[in-house]
Amino acid sequence: MQPPLVPSRTRALSRTSTPTLPRLPVPDLHKTLQKYLKSIQPFLLEDEKRGGVDFKSALEDRVKLVNDFERGLGPLCQQRLLALDRNSPNNWLDDNIWLAKAYHEWRAPLLVNSNWWLALGDDSTIPEVVRYPSGRLTGYTSWQLRRAAWLVYRILDFKARLERQEIHPDTTRTGTQCLWFRHSALQVFNRCRIPQRSCDRFSPVPELGDPDARKVIVMAADWMYAIEVLAADGSPLAPSEIEKKLHAIVVDVESRRARGECAVPISVLTTDDRDRWADGLQHVLSLSPGNYSIFRTITNSAFALSLDDYAYSLPESQRTSDPDLTAHLHNIRSGRSDRPGHNRWYDKPVTLIVESNTRAGVLGEHSPVDALVPSIIADYAIVQDVNEDAFPHRLDPSATLPSDGVAGSAAFERLDWIVDEKVERMCEEAAARAKAIVDDSDNDELVFDSYGVDWIKEQARLSPDAYIQMALQLAWYRTRGEFTATYETVLTRLFKHGRTETLRTFTNESRAWVLAMMDPNSSDDARMALLRQALQTHTQLTREAATGRGIDRHLLGLRLMLREDSGERHALFEDELFARSQTWKLSTSGLSAGYQFRGTGFGTTYDDGYGINYMPAPDKIRFGIESKQSCPQTSTQMFKSAIAGALEDMRVICTPILHAHL
Repeated sequence: MQPPLVPSRTRALSRTSTPTLPRLPVPDLHKTLQKYLKSIQPFLLEDEKRGGVDFKSALEDRVKLVNDFERGLGPLCQQRLLALDRNSPNNWLDDNIWLAKAYHEWRAPLLVNSNWWLALGDDSTIPEVVRYPSGRLTGYTSWQLRRAAWLVYRILDFKARLERQEIHPDTTRTGTQCLWFRHSALQVFNRCRIPQRSCDRFSPVPELGDPDARKVIVMAADWMYAIEVLAADGSPLAPSEIEKKLHAIVVDVESRRARGECAVPISVLTTDDRDRWADGLQHVLSLSPGNYSIFRTITNSAFALSLDDYAYSLPESQRTSDPDLTAHLHNIRSGRSDRPGHNRWYDKPVTLIVESNTRAGVLGEHSPVDALVPSIIADYAIVQDVNEDAFPHRLDPSATLPSDGVAGSAAFERLDWIVDEKVERMCEEAAARAKAIVDDSDNDELVFDSYGVDWIKEQARLSPDAYIQMALQLAWYRTRGEFTATYETVLTRLFKHGRTETLRTFTNESRAWVLAMMDPNSSDDARMALLRQALQTHTQLTREAATGRGIDRHLLGLRLMLREDSGERHALFEDELFARSQTWKLSTSGLSAGYQFRGTGFGTTYDDGYGINYMPAPDKIRFGIESKQSCPQTSTQMFKSAIAGALEDMRVICTPILHAHL
């Protein structure tokens, strides 16, 4: 659960010492291999149950592979990994392996597949008639610009306070954890993912005094602008000044439209296959030095803002139980369904998006940090509603956008690309491919409000995260009739530049519990006993992963230490079960309670799987779910029902235990 943010006057870092975080350890080789053998046992049990090789023989074969590796190439790979760690400034994983292998070598488009999205809650100062207009809303609005200006200001205020070490998440365990958060949070500002063939890269922090670093990129109707929003000392401009600049931009956009101009949507290229986008970018940059200057401004800017001149509504064919929420999520994820990918720069770690009716959200490139970090930033941005005293005049519900009396062209910088017919054709083709991706995305939010974390902790007296993960295991089995490898993200924030470790949720114990839930002859007492065992195992695995004793990052490092060009290889890593145990068809990650958020999401890793981001709050649990329309085995609406059913059934088996405590 997300800790609160507190000023450093309450919890300050000592200025007389230099607090540091420990380095991420290289785990013990023998222990990792033994844990790996334990983790594959439920797969072998399932294979035997379905007529495959008997469990004992199959396990013996894997023990032989492990022992052979541990007696042969294993110690050599371990020594190479230890040497890599000694020669790394921060740790062996983050400095050398993680960005490339987890993100930058992946050639799939970022749209849906990699980027995360977060729908922000409403601002209570916004009139109902503005937030929920009676008819179709098009064009920019005064309330939209006011909320956008306020959110930009709040994010910049967070950034400035973070840089001055005035703000950080509170923690009762160790004051040094704020070092992890500060480092992580600063990765999302003034950075950008840069497309390259075979492997992307992440832009360096701009030099001190770089004027582009004081700017925010603004996208409106596919045109791009830059506005200066930070003073020379790093403090944000007043919200009213930001609002004036945004107003000047939309007036410029409307005047250009009135003249019949139409922007070439260069930003849609960021939705494309990474190699194709890398080639396209090189062509765009070759056309003009001005294009290179624009790209540098985008890269070094603090973050991006997208102003959408509409309030998106779902097509009738996609209506859900809460169409406003679903439309909100879809627009943050990808924009309008008829022209997705427009007016976004998918390579920026943070893009703030505000629609005409003031619905707002954040879209993020995943590689610099995991979604918890920007969600904390977003929480800070919206925890305080628009302060009308920060603006020279108050808006009334019928306020319209004036077309004069604004700051003028000096308030902004146009980022107008030089293009040719090839670029225009590239944009058209990229837009068509983006639409195919979005049309295949089945994304919605389950808001389970029968109970939440408080009931799980205080009444059932169980671990909430482990409990939720077991619900997902049961939901998967009920809809598929089989088990799958399951990925849960665990942050390694105890360590310097720590990122994540994998928790393998599918275990012997979770399997036994799910099968008991499927067995009509199993008693609730037996099911409850098995649930407790499954939760205990899950909690232990969580603790090991968080403290640098997980297995998947270590196994990745060991495999990469093999020198294949010298003929080094090992059957352990070529075993089909090694790959199957890492085929995460159920990819999951938990965020904070999400009091300020309406929903969240990220794409499934496999076309026949689910991507699930959940926010456990005291009285409810939200699940952002994404799957593929083209897969006959998956359905987001079906899985929503399966999760809700699993959670209700879990409460039933816990209820006799509750009565026993009375």
